[in-house]
This record gives sequence, structure tokens and C-alpha cells, in this order.
Amino acid sequence: MLLVSGSVMAHGHHSHGAPMSEAEQKASEGVFDDNQVQNRALTDWDGMWQSVYPYLVSGELDPVFKKKAEKDKSKTAEQIKEYYRKGYATNVDTIGIENDVMEFHTGSQVVSCKYDYAGYKILHYKSGKKGVRYLFECKDADSKAPKYVQFSDHIIAPRKSSHFHIFMGNTSQAALLEEMENWPTYYPYQLKGEEVVDEMLHH
Repeated sequence: MLLVSGSVMAHGHHSHGAPMSEAEQKASEGVFDDNQVQNRALTDWDGMWQSVYPYLVSGELDPVFKKKAEKDKSKTAEQIKEYYRKGYATNVDTIGIENDVMEFHTGSQVVSCKYDYAGYKILHYKSGKKGVRYLFECKDADSKAPKYVQFSDHIIAPRKSSHFHIFMGNTSQAALLEEMENWPTYYPYQLKGEEVVDEMLHH
């Protein structure tokens, strides 16, 4: 199967499932009514995912920051890169998700846990936009995996994720909801650096 999905993913633009409706597009931009938000299962994030942080460090994402700077004249590409450097920073290289189990790979270390859904929270940002975080919890006291995990992927109802920001910690869900500066970001594992750049530039 992997070979098949690999070739589908290579075309990037065919990998997002059904095209987004207008409401989904608006929601992805942070504009939606609270009553549009629906519960989602962890299966929406099933798959093998890679951190984009190494691509930032290597300079491969520079075209993305350059384009953002062209759109937003108030910041230089370098300032934007610094913002994302904080945002993307993580030592978790890859994340695997299957059967409600999440595996976190850091170098040669792997920790995993089965996660229970703990609802969602709608966040109101200073910009006037909104976001939704989907909350999951690891109840296994022996697991070294993060006890609390939150997903944010600009999607507010059941739909397969094409990339996501994740918040991980051991204090509480409430503490994680306060985190606004560090949001490690993951794309499908089979995408190469230039394909990640392509996705970021066009979506």
C-alpha cells in the first residue's frame, strides 16, 4: 500500500481528499460559528508524520518565509523565520498514529501511549480570528509519552488532516491551551523537503 500512497502524495495537490467547501475554507482561515465545530476522532490524524523543523534549520523553507514577507510588508523574511523557528522547534522527529496509539520518535528513542479523546476548545485570538484545538489524553501512568496532546490543523469537523500543529505536555490541558509560541508542525512522512515547501506555498 505504501508505494501506492507514495505516488499519490508525490502529486501533492491530489492528496487532500475531497475539495474543501466554502465553509471549510473559511474555517481554515479562522472564520466560523462556534456551532459549526464538531468532535473528531484520532483517526483523522492517522499516519506517519515528520517534523518540518529540520527543513527550517537547513534553510529549505526560506522561500516560504520570503513569500510571507512579500505579503506582509511589516516584517522581513528573517523576522518571520525567527517566529517560525520558535513555533516549529521540537526534538520529536516523527509521530506515528494508528489505532488510537501515538508513537513519538526522538532520535532512536520511541515513546507511545493510547490516547482518549477529551473534547475540543475554541480559542479566540487577538487578531479576531478563531481556532480549534482537539484534546487527547494518555491515561497510562507508566507511559513516558506526553500525558496531554492537542491538535490544531485549521479543520473544525471530521476530515483527514493534511498537516497539523501539535501541543504536548504533562501539566494539564489548561496549561497547554496557554501555549501560543511553540506549535511543532508535522507533514506526511513521505513528502520530501521540496514537496513540503510546495504544500506550504500553495495551501
